[in-house]
Amino acid sequence: MGVKVVSTGSYVPDRVLTNFDLEKMVETSDEWITTRTGIKERRISEGETTSDMATEAAVRALKGRNPEEVDLIVVATATPDAFFPSTACKVQAKMENKRAIAFDVSAACTGFIYALYVADSIMRSKDVNKALVIGAERFSKIVNWKDRTTCILFGDGAGAVVLKKGEEEGILGFDLGADGSYGDLLYVPSVGSNEEFPFYVRMRGNEVFKVAVRTMVDSAIRVLEKTGISPQEIDLLVPHQANLRIINAVAERLGIDREKIFVNLNRYGNTSAASIPIALDEALREGRIGEGSLVLLIGFGGGFTWGSCVLRL
Repeated sequence: MGVKVVSTGSYVPDRVLTNFDLEKMVETSDEWITTRTGIKERRISEGETTSDMATEAAVRALKGRNPEEVDLIVVATATPDAFFPSTACKVQAKMENKRAIAFDVSAACTGFIYALYVADSIMRSKDVNKALVIGAERFSKIVNWKDRTTCILFGDGAGAVVLKKGEEEGILGFDLGADGSYGDLLYVPSVGSNEEFPFYVRMRGNEVFKVAVRTMVDSAIRVLEKTGISPQEIDLLVPHQANLRIINAVAERLGIDREKIFVNLNRYGNTSAASIPIALDEALREGRIGEGSLVLLIGFGGGFTWGSCVLRL
């Protein structure tokens, strides 16, 4: 018995916010943003909630299949519609599915890999045959649009995969980790905080860069060792889309050629838990990977959390 990704889907809002638009909002420039991050534009929700985007990505991933066939819905998000009910429950209702187990996972930008691990584990131990794993974020609502160090980075969107239990093994291995001592590097203050903007993203960029590169590389090495796969055997690296310099540094240390790295952050920015599933869906639609391809997913996020996964499609 194995668990396999059988289809993918993604959704991003229509509104495009370019670096030139940001030049009119804060003291920055297209050249400065592009040089330091690789980002040229990002998508911004105009009234669409996290569950709206998650539902659209899920419907696209199902590709016409009956939503009632889904036994499990796991949504990775740091920007839920509400404290409760969960975003997953809202997705379940919007798809008119009344039978699936539904809950959220919060691990910031590593959330999708954590959610994938949870869904995979449940499917192997329970009578769950089909699952939806979704990464969805509306970071535009927790960004301080007067803070030029963070508002340039984030965007909104959602990505989803359908997992199915069967004879073929498609999820070959995971490596997950966390270190809460790095929590003050990237965070959003809690309710009741005395800070001026209690619900806005805070980030210490230089420190995040160093920890992100190290933890992603170490996690990737561990999962490749567990699965007995060399970096050269990987057909495509799909990393969390946070910063092009981070992605290039990770790929270089792993010895993975540039042409085997999928990058779309230039168009979407950092969509947190949504970035990996959006990128995976686009890579499939563009023909960069297909049936039988070996794919390495790597992510890091506030917490600090990190994780990696090897898939055979």
